[in-house]
Amino acid sequence: MKLVTYEAGEGPRVGVLGDGEVRDAGFDGDMVAFISAGASVDGRAKVVPGARLLAPLRPRSLRDFLAFEGHLQGAYRGLGRDIPAEWYEVPAYYKGMPDTVIGPEVEVPWPAYTDQLDHELELAAVIGRRVRDVAAADAEACIFGYTIWNDLSARDVQRREGPVGLGPGKAKDWDGSNVLGPCLVTADEFNAADARMAVRVNGEVWGESSTAEMHHSFADMIAYASQSQTLYPGEVIGSGTAAGGSGLELDRWLQPGDVVELEVEGIGVLRNTIGRKEK
Repeated sequence: MKLVTYEAGEGPRVGVLGDGEVRDAGFDGDMVAFISAGASVDGRAKVVPGARLLAPLRPRSLRDFLAFEGHLQGAYRGLGRDIPAEWYEVPAYYKGMPDTVIGPEVEVPWPAYTDQLDHELELAAVIGRRVRDVAAADAEACIFGYTIWNDLSARDVQRREGPVGLGPGKAKDWDGSNVLGPCLVTADEFNAADARMAVRVNGEVWGESSTAEMHHSFADMIAYASQSQTLYPGEVIGSGTAAGGSGLELDRWLQPGDVVELEVEGIGVLRNTIGRKEK
């Protein structure tokens, strides 16, 4: 099932996407509440004319990992560094700001303080039930579904902040810096082990990858994050950038007006246009 959050003049609603149409799910609440309540869809759901897709959910939290070795090899090569040995053992992550999330077809804001805006092609898993101290063998059952995440980065700022060792700050945090969508596909209808991934800018393919290239699995990431900490429905776990999924690896940078399309097989295409730099 492909779930969406949509707007059709009466405020955000949960819907079901199919055959190019949005049907209302018959639920009075947002996507996180819908997941928490068991995600039951009214079988009498009607088609909603003129529905505009929003970000599929407003996450309770955003945790972004680094699961793709190929991306790190390309990124670290530009910095003249090797991948730290600890990366192969620890699925480390940083926490993003869920309130910055925007959805498909929305213009991406370009903050005034950066000259190097970059996209990041990621797969995101959404937690479906409350869990704590879960074993990796059981963690996959905690996933409700998957969506696409464009985790935008201000690369020049990231290079300045990185040596401090506190993780990304303003390199990641501004209004509109996280894009989710276009839908949330339930886990029973998505093969997270081997889904093709691609990024196109103005129709040109900039990178292609597959979830099969992930070194750390979502199960490993969830098990790590849940150590002595409760995870709740609606929390988002990001794969980190796929190999070839950013301009950083190519030394190619976005420009105002660029149309960025992130595609994951089985989910769809997350499309956004890059706005002009703020003054």
